[in-house]
Amino acid sequence: MFSKINTYGIHGVESYRIAAEVDVSDGLPGFSMVGYLAEETREAQERVRTALRNAGFSIPPRRVTVNLSPAGVRKNGTSFDCAVALGILCCIGKLDCEKLAPFAFLGELGLDGRIRPVKGVLPSVLAAGDDGLRAVFVPSANVLEGSLAEGIPVIGAESLTELVEILRHRDPTEFASAAPVFRKEKEEPLPDFADIQGLPLVRLASMAACAGGHNILYIGPAGTGKTMTASRLPSLMPPMSRRECLEVSKLYSICGLLDPRFPLVTRRPFRAPHHSITPASLIGGGRRPVPGEISLASGGILFLDELPEFAPRIIDLLRQPLEEKEVRVNRLSGSERYPADFILAAAMNPCKCGYYPDMAKCRCTEAQRQKYLSSVSGPFLDRIDIGVEVPLQRYHLHKIKKAEDSSSAMRKKVLAAARIQEDRFRGTGIRKNADMTPDMLREYCPLDREAASFLERYLSLKNVSARGADKILKISRTLADLEARGKISANDVAQAVSFRSFAEHYWRRG
Repeated sequence: MFSKINTYGIHGVESYRIAAEVDVSDGLPGFSMVGYLAEETREAQERVRTALRNAGFSIPPRRVTVNLSPAGVRKNGTSFDCAVALGILCCIGKLDCEKLAPFAFLGELGLDGRIRPVKGVLPSVLAAGDDGLRAVFVPSANVLEGSLAEGIPVIGAESLTELVEILRHRDPTEFASAAPVFRKEKEEPLPDFADIQGLPLVRLASMAACAGGHNILYIGPAGTGKTMTASRLPSLMPPMSRRECLEVSKLYSICGLLDPRFPLVTRRPFRAPHHSITPASLIGGGRRPVPGEISLASGGILFLDELPEFAPRIIDLLRQPLEEKEVRVNRLSGSERYPADFILAAAMNPCKCGYYPDMAKCRCTEAQRQKYLSSVSGPFLDRIDIGVEVPLQRYHLHKIKKAEDSSSAMRKKVLAAARIQEDRFRGTGIRKNADMTPDMLREYCPLDREAASFLERYLSLKNVSARGADKILKISRTLADLEARGKISANDVAQAVSFRSFAEHYWRRG
């Protein structure tokens, strides 16, 4: 007797349909699974056999063969258990295989027959909807997550016994969960820029980075507030659209990072890995490839504190993802693509002791300082859009907070600039000034006469790369958007040039 049950697996950040083909035939009693399986997937034979017995179903002493098709793609995880168990029940006459054909099944089986939650439910349900299936059966603990995929019913079950009872009903979709009203998790208030005194240029640079999607580097002596400033960037970021929320939630579902009570990620990610991070943890990969920190930061901010403390190899690994907005991980088992569309924020001291340029305190020689800075390569610096110096501020015990210095006031300008970009790029496939192509620069970055003259003189005097010149125009466009100006002024260009002068000042690079 043969049966075929639909289930889903994960490849990269997308889900694909898998057919759990089960054959129960005469022969020497046994249970075997084939189809390029990871160890935890192959162990389903023991989980399924024991779960069926403890759920009250006896498997006759016959030959059971299971194939997870397509056989050439590696299967990971334990979400195929339910499909395999149902395929066996169809083969021994407990269920009608044809009745199960329009459904998909996800879930890990416990030895007692309970259905346990699994990773990757959201992308699997979305894929099932695209494939035109009638409904998806998931563990009860994953129902809320699966219901994020609108347009396809999601049915939860606590145990194998309950699942079989539902499938024996005339119309199993009657047990679909009602569309839930998604509540936002009570989010902790974000750190506020009102806590930072002064630093108007740093505030402007931060607003420009968040409004235009520009990578930013904060550089300055120890204790000036670089990390404090970077940690407040999320309070300026525009809200995520529904599509962006689903994309981020899909990624976090695959990594098992979703809160089952609030499975929809509504706040932009802010990831701050330690400088001891490994390449696989940052970029993604490993023996069984999984997304790394740059993918988990996609749609939000990746913050690298104490940048020179990261290994030079780690820093340079970011160069390709920063350009292409995705990362490709190649392994013997196949190639995976992960998103990497994030804003890079980094902070660093100008020397090892952290006191330069205060020569009264700094004890580093010029050679020591250049050695410290040399871990950050020129090609990586070329991918930094905005570099801003954070000077030491005089501390005021009774600081007066100004309304215009708060995150809410600054965010209003960022949101207004984001709306301008949304209208500008509608239908082009991009959303931010930082993503403009060279052709778009000519169309969307008109300079007034004074600005054009200033930029021409600057480029003729300085050895600026083509990428650097493009970045000046993109930053100028964002600065003009923050002031709601159609044409880019000379002040915008001058400010953009100053934001690009950090490499020349510290690394002696033009």
